[in-house]
Amino acid sequence: MVQFVKSVALPFLATCLFTFVLASTLHSAFVLKGLIDIGINVRPFDALTMLLQDMLGLLPTYGVIILLTLALAFSFARFSFLRHTQRGDIRLFTYALAGAVGFLVMLSAMQPILNVTLIAGARGITGLLAQCAAGCMGGLSFAVLTRYRFISSLIIFIAKYKRTTM
Repeated sequence: MVQFVKSVALPFLATCLFTFVLASTLHSAFVLKGLIDIGINVRPFDALTMLLQDMLGLLPTYGVIILLTLALAFSFARFSFLRHTQRGDIRLFTYALAGAVGFLVMLSAMQPILNVTLIAGARGITGLLAQCAAGCMGGLSFAVLTRYRFISSLIIFIAKYKRTTM
C-alpha cells in the first residue's frame, strides 16, 4: 500500500494539480483575450486577479472533473496499451495521448450532460485544442513522475531535511 501511494497516488495527485493549474490558466487567457478583442482595457493586475479567482472558483468543479478524467484516461491507457511494455518512449506517448483524448472527451461531453460549456475558454477550436494540450502535458508529467519516482523522492528528502533542522 505504501509503495502504491509513493509510486502512483502522489505522482497522480501532483499531475492533477499541475494539469488543473495549466488548464485553468489557459482558460483565463482565452477569456481575457476575448475581452481585449472587444475593446475592454484589462490591466495586468486585473488579469492576474482574474486568473487567481478563476483557479479558486474552478477548483471544486473543473478540478474534480480533471481528476476523474485523468484517472479514467490513465487507467485505460495502462490496462489497454501498456500491459505488455513499459518502454519509456511508448509510455510517454501513450499517457500524453490519453490525457489529450481524455480532455477532448470530457469537454465534448460537458455540453450534453450539463447543458452548459463550463470552460468558456474552450468554446472555440483554439481554446479546445489548448485544453487538450493541457491534458497532453498532464499525461507527459504523469509518465515522467511515475517512471522516475520523483515525487516520493522529493517528499522523503523534505522530511529528512525537516528532521535535521528541528
